[in-house]
Amino acid sequence: MTEAEEQALRTALAVLVQEHRDLDTAIAAMIEQSARDQLQLTRLKKRKLQLRDQIARIENALLPDIIA
Repeated sequence: MTEAEEQALRTALAVLVQEHRDLDTAIAAMIEQSARDQLQLTRLKKRKLQLRDQIARIENALLPDIIA
């Protein structure tokens, strides 16, 4: 992996982590409200899981394979 590719992955990772945090905040705010939109809440939670998977894939790509 070139240095430019690694930097691009780190930048993408930072963006995804920030979006994941934002979704966490939005989900918490929706739960605190008395009028809950279950469909919207479910969509946000699903998107949050997708982001978590993308974050894990990028983190795995950035970490070198270590043969034990």
